[in-house]
Amino acid sequence: MVIDSQEELKWRLRALCGLRNTPGAKIIAVGGPDARAQPPGVVPKLVEEKWKFEIKTISCDELGKLIQEAKRDRKTVNEGRQAARDYLKLPGTRLETDLSFVENAFLLEKILLALMKSAGCRAITINGCMGTIMPLAETTACLTLSLLNDAGYLAFCESDFVVIPSGVLLSNISGKPVFLNDPTYPHEGIITLAHCTAPRRMGGRQMEPARILTHFESDYRAAPRVEMSRGQVVTNIIPDFVSRRWVGLRGKIEDAPFMPICRSQIEVSFEADSRELARRMPGFHWMTGYGDYLKEVGYALRRVKISWEQL
Repeated sequence: MVIDSQEELKWRLRALCGLRNTPGAKIIAVGGPDARAQPPGVVPKLVEEKWKFEIKTISCDELGKLIQEAKRDRKTVNEGRQAARDYLKLPGTRLETDLSFVENAFLLEKILLALMKSAGCRAITINGCMGTIMPLAETTACLTLSLLNDAGYLAFCESDFVVIPSGVLLSNISGKPVFLNDPTYPHEGIITLAHCTAPRRMGGRQMEPARILTHFESDYRAAPRVEMSRGQVVTNIIPDFVSRRWVGLRGKIEDAPFMPICRSQIEVSFEADSRELARRMPGFHWMTGYGDYLKEVGYALRRVKISWEQL
């Protein structure tokens, strides 16, 4: 079809760009691939079949050896310390935990970057962070994953392959980092979304302000509290457990509260009926990105035979 609207061409090309770059994606799963509240192996197999993902498992023991090697290398340790100090000098950055935890997060970043380079990929996820990474790295992976997303990689916590394909697709469509989060219960046109890791370059370039706190559940080590922009329109993707139905929801950030839940928090308003949203929410985790890309996601999903329900 030849049309005279450049905007019509642009959004379709964005969708096709995302679609072309998502199937066949290579991703490292530290601690193995997983899925929230699902039998072991079932969802990763679905993802490999539907999206043709190449999932490479790195055991926690392997990562532990790499961490110990890095800690014995004075040059690597000093580079991590300097990078941490440079990061904390960025405008809008406030340290509210111990500096050594931030230094360890930068050391872990160097290790994960080397793993991705060796595997020839730009995506990574970590399973069971609290039980595995904290004792090995002497920090949480929260800040490290935030750093990797800001640097243009795709880095997710929890190895939840129910939602990870939606993050890869949305990022490939938008060209921006995405925020994997835990939803709460929608009420009166508002839902709170939160997690202890979030990118700061949610808009693609500018760094959002951030407080570097402890990880919420453990009150330990380093996690970013990213102050996302109020008034920002966001795309929310809610995948189901069996890769058959995704729900899309346009929203707007109304507030970035500081409640006793995961550190990076946003209250998002939406136009759908709250009870209907509660009934139609499949899966568990949500994927959120700055901007409105609902049309693009739906256009791409038609080609992988996943139904798209836009509320």
